[in-house]
Amino acid sequence: MKKNIAFLIPFLIALLLAGCGTQQPQNAEEFRQAIPGAFMGKVETVEINRSFRDVAATWQKRAPECLNVTVRSTDTGSAGAHTVVAVYKPTVIAGKERAELHVQVDYKAGVLNVGTVPPGGYYRLVADAYPLEGSRTRLQWYGPSRGMDVVVKAIKSWASGENLGCPDLTKQ
Repeated sequence: MKKNIAFLIPFLIALLLAGCGTQQPQNAEEFRQAIPGAFMGKVETVEINRSFRDVAATWQKRAPECLNVTVRSTDTGSAGAHTVVAVYKPTVIAGKERAELHVQVDYKAGVLNVGTVPPGGYYRLVADAYPLEGSRTRLQWYGPSRGMDVVVKAIKSWASGENLGCPDLTKQ
């Protein structure tokens, strides 16, 4: 049962963000604006003891290495086999006052696309890093309250320098 629900999460998020015929967020800023009012949307902020420059550099290195993947999941239930093919696309933009990490997912099979899919796929998570005094950094991310937990954990771990491993995206 748990596995069957996991297949519905990407569809439900797309549907919930779409609302009744409204446009899907087409860029990171639209996603940031949509998430606070979305059902199952979540915004979280933490401060870490690591310099902004180190956080941005780590995101630039780890995001392409770990999040530029295709995940194929198949579930066999009472209605037959259902396969989802998800192509993840990370984008890191680093400036002097903010570093951004966008995670998009383009569903190639098994998910009904609702609304206009932005180039690169649906925005699933946007994380921002801001410099603070004393070599500290503020992290803020926008995304669903469920379904991107392993990505959020990886992004926080990369930022803190605690764990530079790649998340297992089959655990979404």
